Amino acid sequence: MSALVISGVRGGRPMRTVVSRTEANHALVGTSFARELGSVGRRCHRGKSSRGGVNEICALRHDHMRIQDTKGFTLIELLMVVAIIGIIAAIAVPQLLRARQSSNEASAIGSIRAIASAEAAYAASCGGGGYAPTLEDLALVPAVGAAFINLDLGVTNVTKSGYTVNLAPGTDVTVMTLGADTCNAGADTVATFYAHAEPVQVGGTGQRSFATDQRGTIFQLATGAVIPITMAGATTLQ
Repeated sequence: MSALVISGVRGGRPMRTVVSRTEANHALVGTSFARELGSVGRRCHRGKSSRGGVNEICALRHDHMRIQDTKGFTLIELLMVVAIIGIIAAIAVPQLLRARQSSNEASAIGSIRAIASAEAAYAASCGGGGYAPTLEDLALVPAVGAAFINLDLGVTNVTKSGYTVNLAPGTDVTVMTLGADTCNAGADTVATFYAHAEPVQVGGTGQRSFATDQRGTIFQLATGAVIPITMAGATTLQ
């Protein structure tokens, strides 16, 4: 293989390098291509490319530049995003749960109040001074007028807004009026009633339980357990 001797001056000192003819050809080709690519780049930038080959090189050069400019997320950045989402969820989820519980408790209080109002109206106009012993009796439509309670509360052990609602006779079960003599032909009316509501899942759908009787006062219990028929251990809802 023939060799070439390249002489020159670098840094003020003469230099001499021996290379093969193949290496020299590669160096010349690389230098020529670099100059041509630089010339094409200037023409691409000026918008004056006119030859088909130059246009192809321009397109390749632009594609190469777009690839170099493409940026993505690093693993650390993705982990930081996941961590931030986790922190936000840890803060937001308990607040959403408390808001849901408050809404369900408000609905349960409304149900207990509705039953107390319905019983008062029933005793005054339908039950001969006595109270309906079940929710079904309050939901019975009389010969004249409408039912005393909405149908969504007209079933024993009904579940509404995360609470189970019930109605039963109170501490005094003395019969006041026979069922046949009531305006809606329901069950025999009684001297007292006992309505109560408990969360389906304590700490989940609600926290407090509620109850009322013929006095019309609403009682609450913070543990969510069933309030006794005597209201023992419960406090008055303010």
